[in-house]
Amino acid sequence: MPEANDWNSKIIAEFRANGGRVGGQFEGAPLLLLHTTGARTGQERVNPVMYQAVGDGFAVFASKAGAPTNPDWYHNLLANPRVRAEVGTETIEFTARVAEGETRDRIWAAQKSAYPGFADYERKTTRQIPVVLLERAEG
Repeated sequence: MPEANDWNSKIIAEFRANGGRVGGQFEGAPLLLLHTTGARTGQERVNPVMYQAVGDGFAVFASKAGAPTNPDWYHNLLANPRVRAEVGTETIEFTARVAEGETRDRIWAAQKSAYPGFADYERKTTRQIPVVLLERAEG
């Protein structure tokens, strides 16, 4: 999947060069860089993902543009829930957990309302798109 990695690399470079802002299809969208630890490799992985502020943390969405499988970063954080995220110019430590029930439904509905592309992703797949809460890590 070199083309996806190249695409991500360009977004990551632009994000870091512009204090957390990017242009193109993500211009004006809330974007963070999610750092996970590879489930099999133990290597750090960085993925640009859209987020929604939730309390003093964030929700991110394992949409993979409506693909039939979850993104690799989702599997990584299930195996290693301690993650970091670059938000603007700040890097923050989080513990990730999958939202469930009413909490998931409420956050997901708000995301689809604010960014209708997420509703398109949902229509393209039979899986339930996971909503992941990033909660600030304790000390």
